[in-house]
Amino acid sequence: MSAQKGKDLLIRISDGASGFTAVAGLRARQIAFNAETVDVTNADSAGRWRELLAGAGVRRAAIAGAGVFRDAASDAQLRQMFFDGTIDRFQIVVPAFGTIEGPFQISSLEYRGDHAGEVTYDMALDSAGPLGFTAA
Repeated sequence: MSAQKGKDLLIRISDGASGFTAVAGLRARQIAFNAETVDVTNADSAGRWRELLAGAGVRRAAIAGAGVFRDAASDAQLRQMFFDGTIDRFQIVVPAFGTIEGPFQISSLEYRGDHAGEVTYDMALDSAGPLGFTAA
């Protein structure tokens, strides 16, 4: 895979119909996949090496982004989702990799601003159910 532009990694939220809308003004983004392991090591384990149970454990995805809001509507929508603790469908488009789609909840929403600059935000999403993947 050749180098990709960071701006091409997109986070989109369901528009309530059949489409998705890009989340406002992300300047930095990150996605992480994690899976817990289930240790089944016992006294009979060969050479006392740890053994893991395949296909077990909890899987999750975490998305983080930082940027500026493009308009008051996108700010209000995400802020309300956070305060209500709602779960909605998101799409994460990773260039030359594919699209991850599924339910996420906003787990962190932080605002900051410099005296002579714009207000910026940091947002974190955690998966809240099964995710689908479509290869690019």
